[in-house]
Amino acid sequence: MEIVIIITILLYVLSTAVYFAYLLFQKNYLHQTGFYLLAAGFLCHSAAIGYVFFKSGIVPVNNLHETFATAGWAIAGVFIIFKYKYNLKILGVYAAPLAAVVMLIASRLPVEPEHVKSVFNNIWLVFHAIMLLIGEASFAIACGVGIMYLVQEHAIKTKNHGFFFKRLPSLELLDTVGYASIVAGFTMLTIGLITGLVYAKTVWGRFWGWDPKEVWSVITWLLYAALLHERLAVGWRGRRTAIMAIVGFVVLLFTFFGVNILLQGHHTELIKF
Repeated sequence: MEIVIIITILLYVLSTAVYFAYLLFQKNYLHQTGFYLLAAGFLCHSAAIGYVFFKSGIVPVNNLHETFATAGWAIAGVFIIFKYKYNLKILGVYAAPLAAVVMLIASRLPVEPEHVKSVFNNIWLVFHAIMLLIGEASFAIACGVGIMYLVQEHAIKTKNHGFFFKRLPSLELLDTVGYASIVAGFTMLTIGLITGLVYAKTVWGRFWGWDPKEVWSVITWLLYAALLHERLAVGWRGRRTAIMAIVGFVVLLFTFFGVNILLQGHHTELIKF
């Protein structure tokens, strides 16, 4: 399946190049070409992940290489869904390079000899890993939309109707897509944490053990829960939501990477750095 992964990376990189051309020239055929290239890459990526899953019986998150590869797949998949739902064409300029970079990083990480740990042979881990990665991909999209919102808002406030103002959609659409991304990510994160608790009970005999990854996952969940609460109860819109989406994603990245690097816990047994 190595050749399929190489083709996947190539398609993501080509999609990135075409999307940047679309950003410059704003030709609809460039957007369509970029999207079709990314969609083709996603199909190849899905085939590679499906092959590993059916061959080993586990989600390919056995090490950092596999986790990055699966994360890249989730980013591409979530973008495709949001593109179809909201037709936010410019979002591909963010999603395509993000998926490409994640896959390029994955390709540079060491691939360990194939083996299956007993702790991975659990259906709850399958749901736990997939839900979390899809949730994190949704939050990554929300972060990108938040950045676009701040750029467009700045252009409007300064009356600098230049390069980005002409290419970015309305603040209302960006706010709607950003909020939808956060809701989707929060839903997946919640399901992922619940299945993680069940998984911990079946493997370690307890639902909660104050593992650093558990603690920071809850902190991340509370941050996004607070954002959603403030939006529904207080009416947070626009700039505040965009900033919180960016801050939340930074915290999420620390939970994903920093905890495993700086702190020790059960999750270092699952994902090797």
